[in-house]
Amino acid sequence: MTNPTDKAFNAAEEATAQATQAAEDTIARIREMNERIIESSRSAGLASLDAYENALENLVQLQEQTAGATQLEWVNALAHAHARYVQDVSKAYTSAAREMLNTPLGGSAAPAKGAKKK
Repeated sequence: MTNPTDKAFNAAEEATAQATQAAEDTIARIREMNERIIESSRSAGLASLDAYENALENLVQLQEQTAGATQLEWVNALAHAHARYVQDVSKAYTSAAREMLNTPLGGSAAPAKGAKKK
């Protein structure tokens, strides 16, 4: 025959196990949700970088077309130099931003899913 102390101990032990399992389940769901949020943020960041690069490419093309339309050699040279500068700086910026977006929070440099290499 079991005494009341054993019953209370068993009930407390079972309640503790259930609470522990519920906490572990909640932690797992939160971790999965965080991973989905991080992946969505990375995807949005990569899409933003793509749009930024396209806009800058269009700007550079416009600058080069404008430079070609001028009859002043120094204006032409200045416009081409500025276009190259914008292109070089934006390439460095977007490459660094892509590298950061493709680096997992743990720090290893494995590319994120859907990452675009330039």
